[in-house]
Amino acid sequence: MLTTPFAEAIQEAERVITGAPHVRDELDLVEGYDYLAGSIRASVQMAWAYQRDFPYFVRSTGPYTKMGLDNPDTLYFHAWLRDDAEYVITGERGSTVDLSFQILDGDYSPIQVPGSLAAFDDREIEIGPDGSFRMFLGPGLKGAGMLVVREVFSDWAAERPGMLRIQRADRTGAAPPPPTLDALTKRYGVAGKILISRLRTFLAFAERFYLGLPVNTLTAPRSTPGGLTTQFSSVGHYDLDDDQAMVVTVPVSDAPYQGIQLGSMWYVSLDYINHQTSLTRDQAQIDPDGMIRYVISERNPGVANWLERTGHRRGYVQLRWQRLSRELTADDGPKVDLVAVDDLPKLLPHYKRVGPEAWRERIAARQAAVAARMLG
Repeated sequence: MLTTPFAEAIQEAERVITGAPHVRDELDLVEGYDYLAGSIRASVQMAWAYQRDFPYFVRSTGPYTKMGLDNPDTLYFHAWLRDDAEYVITGERGSTVDLSFQILDGDYSPIQVPGSLAAFDDREIEIGPDGSFRMFLGPGLKGAGMLVVREVFSDWAAERPGMLRIQRADRTGAAPPPPTLDALTKRYGVAGKILISRLRTFLAFAERFYLGLPVNTLTAPRSTPGGLTTQFSSVGHYDLDDDQAMVVTVPVSDAPYQGIQLGSMWYVSLDYINHQTSLTRDQAQIDPDGMIRYVISERNPGVANWLERTGHRRGYVQLRWQRLSRELTADDGPKVDLVAVDDLPKLLPHYKRVGPEAWRERIAARQAAVAARMLG
């Protein structure tokens, strides 16, 4: 049957999920199967979107197709490229805090991060008074295989996304050939390969960049792997009892974007729609001394900057700074303290309680903002 290779890939993918080294309990397994479903959907989408002569921007990840510790504040898009062709990118700039472009020489694999051939943001693009822009890529970008676009929100409620379109310059007005049985056979095969690679790659990526670090610590800010020249990050992984809290204290940055998020051991974001598992600077409480104090815990400490573990004893933590105009140092980065939840007031000099009704309002605002963003 034409779909046999893809069906066999799904079976192999299930073995990758059930055999993952971090699986210890039913929650890990349930989340693994959910992750598998999103990965199947994303792999089919990527295989069918592989159009280098008639490209279009595809949503690379989202609430139901998560991968690679996806940032809840970011819309990710990608389009495939040929290195010997010229492409025209047109669009309208939204009101988000950052819009960046990166040209890769391939895709992620279990053993390497793709090379970055170019990375820039909209500060290097001429944008008209109405927000419109037009730019050209290639030919001559040797090895270019993919254009990745990231649009980053800080104020989920107020900021609005822009619009993007890509065309191969010499194919405007033309149409691709109709699909053939041979082409569809190849696409199903490619979808299966993408699925297996996707799962293995990001499990290996997490082990390489996170799990070798001491638990319940965070690194000093460092340039994010992969050539994102205007982004720094601080990373770590936690393992907390239900009565423990990790307090992450970090100075407010002058970078336009600053945020923190939690991720599961599958190296994807926790539920950021119905729970507060991430915070941007705009969403966080900033203390009078210019510090942001985040509290990671299972028990609700009743504070504005609580990051919900949602039942995850273990997980990943990542802080990001984007659209930087300077390199960050250790002084810009986080300080970590472990404390009993009951003792939190000792580490929170500007402790303010948030009651249940106010918390429901915060979550309702997140739900509404994500819904609007997904329709944008």
